[in-house]
Amino acid sequence: MDTTAQPKEEKKEEKQEETAKSLSDKGKWYIIHTYAGHENKVERSLKQRVESMKFTDRVFDIIVPTRNTIKVSQGKKETVKEKIFPGYVLVKMILDDETWIMVRSTPGVTSFIGAGNKPTPISDKEVEAIQKFMKLEEPMYKVQFSVGEAVKITDGPFTEFLGTIESIDEARGKVKVLVSIFGRETPVELDFLQVKKI
Repeated sequence: MDTTAQPKEEKKEEKQEETAKSLSDKGKWYIIHTYAGHENKVERSLKQRVESMKFTDRVFDIIVPTRNTIKVSQGKKETVKEKIFPGYVLVKMILDDETWIMVRSTPGVTSFIGAGNKPTPISDKEVEAIQKFMKLEEPMYKVQFSVGEAVKITDGPFTEFLGTIESIDEARGKVKVLVSIFGRETPVELDFLQVKKI
C-alpha cells in the first residue's frame, strides 16, 4: 500500500499553484510611461482593472520603483519614498491585444516603452537589479547643499559661525565646511543638520 499518496484536494491545489506559476513565468516585464506624478494612481487603477476585468491570469505584478531617502530640510531629517524612475511603471504581463488595450486605456498611461509601436520587454536581470536597488538599506541623504555655498552653523561648538562648503559626503550625511578661525580657514566636518543655508 502506498502511504505517500496525497489527498486529492491537496494535489488539486498544488496543480493550480503550479499553473499560476508557469503562467507567471511566461509573463514578461514591460515599462509603461505615465504622466509625471501619476505613477501611484496608475498602479492603483491598473490593479483594480486587472481584478475587475479578470486578467489576473495575464497580468502578474505592477511596480512603481521607489526607495527610501533621507531628506534634510530646515534642520529636520525625514524619510521620503523617492521614485527611482519618475514617470515609469513596471508591469509583468502576458502581452496580447486585450492586455495591451487595458494598460493603454488606463488613465495616466501615455505609452509602452519599446521600439516603434511595439512594446519591448526588459530582462528579468534588469528587474532584479531594480528590485535590489529598491531594497537597499543605506538610505541616501537628499542633499540640499552645493560645494562653495555659504552656510551658517546652527549646532555644536561652532554655532553661529559662517563658512563655505568644501565637500559633501551624501552617503554619511556630512559636509566639510571651511570656517574662519583666528583668521585661518579651518575645515570642520559637520552633520547636514548642523548647517543651514544663509
